[in-house]
Amino acid sequence: MKTETNLFRFFIYVFLESKYYSIMKLKNRTKYVALSLMLVSAACKTDQQDKEPTAEEIQKESAKVNAFFQKQFQESLDLHPMYQTYLGIKKDADKWDDLSDEFADKELALTKEALQWINDSVNVKALDTNTKLSHDLFKQGLENTIADDKYRLYTYPVNQMHGAQAEIPAFLINMHQIGDKKDAENYISRLKGIKPMFAQLSENLKKRQEAGIMIPKFVFTKVLDDSRNLIKGQPFDSSEKKSTLLNDFETKLAKLDVNDDEKSSLLEDATKALKEDVLAGYTTLITTLEEQEKIATTDDGAWKFPNGEAFYNNALQRTTTTNLSADEIHKIGLAEVERIHGEMKAIMEKVGFKGSLQEFFQFMKTDKQFYFAATDEGRKEYMDKATAIINTMKGRLDELFITKPKADLQVKAVEAFREKSAGKAFYQQPAIDGSRPGTYYANMYDMASMPSYQMEALAYHEGIPGHHMQIAIAQELKDVPMFRKFARYTAYVEGWGLYSEFIPKEMGFYADPYSDFGRLAMELWRACRLVVDTGIHSKKWTREQGIKYYTDNTPNAELDAIKMVERHIVMPSQATAYKIGMIKIIELREKAKNALGEKFDIRKFHDVVLTNGPLPLDILEKLVDEYIVSEN
Repeated sequence: MKTETNLFRFFIYVFLESKYYSIMKLKNRTKYVALSLMLVSAACKTDQQDKEPTAEEIQKESAKVNAFFQKQFQESLDLHPMYQTYLGIKKDADKWDDLSDEFADKELALTKEALQWINDSVNVKALDTNTKLSHDLFKQGLENTIADDKYRLYTYPVNQMHGAQAEIPAFLINMHQIGDKKDAENYISRLKGIKPMFAQLSENLKKRQEAGIMIPKFVFTKVLDDSRNLIKGQPFDSSEKKSTLLNDFETKLAKLDVNDDEKSSLLEDATKALKEDVLAGYTTLITTLEEQEKIATTDDGAWKFPNGEAFYNNALQRTTTTNLSADEIHKIGLAEVERIHGEMKAIMEKVGFKGSLQEFFQFMKTDKQFYFAATDEGRKEYMDKATAIINTMKGRLDELFITKPKADLQVKAVEAFREKSAGKAFYQQPAIDGSRPGTYYANMYDMASMPSYQMEALAYHEGIPGHHMQIAIAQELKDVPMFRKFARYTAYVEGWGLYSEFIPKEMGFYADPYSDFGRLAMELWRACRLVVDTGIHSKKWTREQGIKYYTDNTPNAELDAIKMVERHIVMPSQATAYKIGMIKIIELREKAKNALGEKFDIRKFHDVVLTNGPLPLDILEKLVDEYIVSEN
């Protein structure tokens, strides 16, 4: 019926146009015929899409689209040498990513071309279920990338959280493995490449300054310290201590199976690259930062940017994958803080503490029973216990999951060169080829910010059943395009991490009420993030107001509060993802439990959440709804 309607409309159009054609006395015939043929083609295409596709057509169209996804992923990967290394691929292991505007323009053009192909060349009706999901996610990603290009400069490429000044050496140390002579030569090439890369970085900082996107004043001391520390020690000066990168290269080189002459030659080349290229690169960056520090301000919120309010609202939408406004998120945070405070007061009564909640916080902050010694022995004790927590949970995973990752998880302390500015704990994903396990990093720099009562929640969030389960499972999925395996919807990823702090309580963990208090303290911390992030970027709170809100409402050390507020400032919206994502996952789980009753199996629910790769929260809800229907 639709086919007949489309053709009928076309022939009516041709009839009406023929009147005009005769009036014009056959002028522009070629143009007219071409237009007619184009309309016939469009009508036929629509006719084809209106038909119910056969199984063969679905298989063919899905294969075509999946081949396109793989082609796009590979082409993008070819443009990003650092991501290749991150995935354990050594194709361009002698290169760094291109940070230039010209490269960003090239990527944007390729994104637009990909979207054009998706719009013009895909019969969505002829896609199987899994490919249709991939199509929707891929198209949405392309559209968002294009729409967000107007905010290309709205970032701080040098900052205390993920700044290039620290992440480049961390990348070489943790990601660039040396298993043969070629790997060592590639490492040296990357040392040489730091000079031009940091020249691009400095240029990018100047462009942001011109556009009114200026790094906040407090950041400069931290990133300048990081930068100067990297060019201390041999071969940069005459001190006995070796510099961070020289020590790393020598350590890796010592394990290499080559003769002594080759080792000496490689070490000589690396030393030369450090003294010339690395030193020059960091010197350029330091000079730029020192100049910008002189004119930096203490205005910290995104509201200070040109069109800052629109940018922040857009950032919240991208981060939470919801349409919640800054005011709505702020109110959710306030309500959650009040609820969690109530549960904490119940624990106070359970342990027999007499006093106010603030006094209990002070007790938890200062009582020595909750803290490890700030010594090598104390740090080792913490790491041993953190490892034991992870190993215990490994033995209980069958209670929660059908699908489990093949990649193992290790526990490591954050390296000394970056522990001062790094977060208290974080996760590093395994290499896709299995050559590197997942890693739960714990920061041993300030033991006063790593209380024993938070150990369980931290390990569950960053390790298992948290980020390792979610990220490693996604990487190992079969019959899923690569772009879905490595997608990063922050509300989904961090929402799962925070949800994973809660799951162990249902399994009988957090038996110690103080440890359960630690779990609540971690959740409270994320609830406060909703309040403070929106406070800083939407309500013009100062850095000091944000710090005070944390210290007034949580038991965390002041250093935690300072680091968190500074993180809010340099990563607008990012920290809102955790609580919004957790709330949605728990909401969906309760929805499934209520609908399925005794049929509900938490392992199947977790399979729905984890075995489709990272997802926007609205798409996740659709999949849970489909799961509920399939189980009834």
